[in-house]
Amino acid sequence: QVQLVESGGGLVQPGGSLRLSCVASGRIFGIYAMGWYRQAPEKQRELVAVVTSGGTTNYGDSVKGRFTISRDSAKNTVYLQMNSLKPEDTAVYYCNADVLAAAGVSRRRDDYWGQGTQVTVSS
Repeated sequence: QVQLVESGGGLVQPGGSLRLSCVASGRIFGIYAMGWYRQAPEKQRELVAVVTSGGTTNYGDSVKGRFTISRDSAKNTVYLQMNSLKPEDTAVYYCNADVLAAAGVSRRRDDYWGQGTQVTVSS
């Protein structure tokens, strides 16, 4: 079983910064991509940023130029540096990973989600 554990959320004033972290643990053979999604109240979950095992990144339009995703493959960890935060960035942020992990005596590729961490941008 693979677990994703997020940290770093909290309350910040508009214009401030936060850094989220997500660590994947378990019987992992490889991680193809790791990323962040967010969901605000009464809205659909949306892509924030994703980074592949090769280092290719993709960002949601609303965060381009303000957020930076990075990855430490040796530690199975992904980070999200969030700068110039706005009230509309307020949401629960979820870590996501596309993982090849042990499944009994074989291997299986699955999509995993963290439990989410709250980010609130307010004065």
